[in-house]
Amino acid sequence: MAIDLSEEWQQAITDAFVDGFPIVWASTGADGQANLNFFGTTQALNNHQIALWMRTPERGFLKRIGENPQVAMLFRNPKTRLSLHIHGEAHHVDDPAIKQQVWENSAEVERNADPEMKGTAVIVDVVRVIQRGQVVMER
Repeated sequence: MAIDLSEEWQQAITDAFVDGFPIVWASTGADGQANLNFFGTTQALNNHQIALWMRTPERGFLKRIGENPQVAMLFRNPKTRLSLHIHGEAHHVDDPAIKQQVWENSAEVERNADPEMKGTAVIVDVVRVIQRGQVVMER
């Protein structure tokens, strides 16, 4: 089964912050301690990758994905009743074109918080999607 996020899901993920439902991310570093964060810049990059803009590159998330790239995100929009658990492998991106794309596709309020683009992009290769407790896609 291949990863193929529908256009509806991609749009829901990209609009989550603006719609008032920020996405929760989980990451775990070498110490084994799970960590949860909200990232308002979460967006679908394409049908099999999710991106986020890290305004502050010194955040612990980048360190943790350097030690352990396995991450998970939780999305829920109670208005549309869409809930997704997405697991993936995250990596920091140095490509200026991709960084520009991720920054530009972030919500305006998030771009305004980093107008000089001092942050960086993270790309997550989706490996599993769970909906209503069932694996619906897996790489």
